[in-house]
Amino acid sequence: MVSGSVRAGGARPFAGTGILVRLALRRDRVMVPVWIAVIALVVLSMPGSLQSLYGTPAARAQLMHQMAANTSLRAMVGPVFADSLGALTAWRVGVYAGALAAVMSLLVVVRHTRDEEESGRQEMVSSGMVGRRAPLTAALVTAAGANAVLVVLIAAGLAAWGGAGAVAFALGVGGVGLVFATMAAIVAQLTESARLARGLTSAVLGAAFVLRAAGDSASSDGSSVLTWLSPLGWLEDLRPFAGERWWVLALFAGAALAQGAVAYGLAGRRDLGMSFLPTRPGPAAGRLGTAGALAWRLQRGGVLGWGLGFFVAGVVYGGVATGAADLVRGSDQAREIFERMGGRSGLTNALLAALIGMLGLVAALYIVQSVLRLNGEESTGRAEPVLAGAVGRLRWAAGHLVIAFGGAALLMLLTGLGFAAGYGGDTGPLVAACLLQLPAIWVIGGIAVLLYGVLPRGAGAAWGVAGAVLLLGWIGPALKAPQPLLDLSPFTHLPKLPGGTVHWPPVLLLTGIAAALVAAGLAGLRRRDVAG
Repeated sequence: MVSGSVRAGGARPFAGTGILVRLALRRDRVMVPVWIAVIALVVLSMPGSLQSLYGTPAARAQLMHQMAANTSLRAMVGPVFADSLGALTAWRVGVYAGALAAVMSLLVVVRHTRDEEESGRQEMVSSGMVGRRAPLTAALVTAAGANAVLVVLIAAGLAAWGGAGAVAFALGVGGVGLVFATMAAIVAQLTESARLARGLTSAVLGAAFVLRAAGDSASSDGSSVLTWLSPLGWLEDLRPFAGERWWVLALFAGAALAQGAVAYGLAGRRDLGMSFLPTRPGPAAGRLGTAGALAWRLQRGGVLGWGLGFFVAGVVYGGVATGAADLVRGSDQAREIFERMGGRSGLTNALLAALIGMLGLVAALYIVQSVLRLNGEESTGRAEPVLAGAVGRLRWAAGHLVIAFGGAALLMLLTGLGFAAGYGGDTGPLVAACLLQLPAIWVIGGIAVLLYGVLPRGAGAAWGVAGAVLLLGWIGPALKAPQPLLDLSPFTHLPKLPGGTVHWPPVLLLTGIAAALVAAGLAGLRRRDVAG
């Protein structure tokens, strides 16, 4: 069987690619459509929202003038190049749509390369007539296909505001996705752990965001060298709906092709399951002598990375709060949206509450990822040796859940400290406002625990729940969604702080619901079979 694989890999390095692509699409039949739908809806909902906020040429011209003078807001969302609704859409969501496409792409590539090798499935597949480069090719084709669908949806949805601009913006978003797909392909060859591959590629994405933010704060026209060093900056400087610079697309194509070539070169120079940066084996005693210590060892990188990101986000959002409040003060529609999101206790307080709520929604993604680490450990067979010893299922699961739920608390604490550092003033109210997001975050985590414990094959649906809640919280108020629909999100029932009054019954009720969901999930885990 091995010799067959060698012959296939030598004579036909891409043999079996089509079959692996179909397998990848089948495995991602839920995750990828959810990602595409969320990104597309975030983009396509924006023109209508902006129309209600800046419906006249005078209002849009005033916005451009204010953005040119507001360095902190440029760092957050980038510069404005024209006052049409299409250009404002590209300005408002371009950076974030590109970042979301990058995250989707890196997750797909790592899932179908390093994840497969780490679990041992790739070794079994490669024992057949599968070419040496077929798995990497299948992963990149899957990621490229997901980005292609996203490009078509965005271009078609924005065509009414300008066909050329819609195509340029859509290609820019897809281009960012492809750049980070090929970047993930390189990192997957360098590392022996899928978790580390995702973490390192996400760190590159974070660095790209920081470079773009620094460049945009220094220049109002995107001409800074720092902006040009970031693929997210390329998306801005493509200038959709504002005199498109089509040649910028060559930067995306060149980066993707160059990184793809490097990834293929590395893939041909290593053995299956190995890496150029092998993981250092750790001791099985001492600090790793308990299930909780092992869980911390496995998840500490993610916790620290998320924590740093949330602290930095708190500093940035806290720093721009006053400027953003001044920007929307003259718009009744903008004021109304922020008051729906953050309460009616003053515009600055409403804006702070809205920004804190947005980061709380993102923290729900962290807790789902952390809880589903249990599913990953079980499906890859790594949980079986642990449970074969003197470790019960509940004790094993508790180690990971402490990291998930306690890590969420750490994230929101760091967010509050970041807001206090960026905004100034009294630290207590801002930290309290961030920590009061926890009951809703824990409810999402409880749903993930319930799905994993009762229906492990459907545990991935927790991502759909978190994505739906994120979508409701981000664009629901702007689209004036019906209140019964907004009430489906646990975040809707939280107190609007700072500035508002704390009503404890909904906070306690959400905490109780989260505890009940976790208990039900653990009861299901205790009664069902564990995958071997």
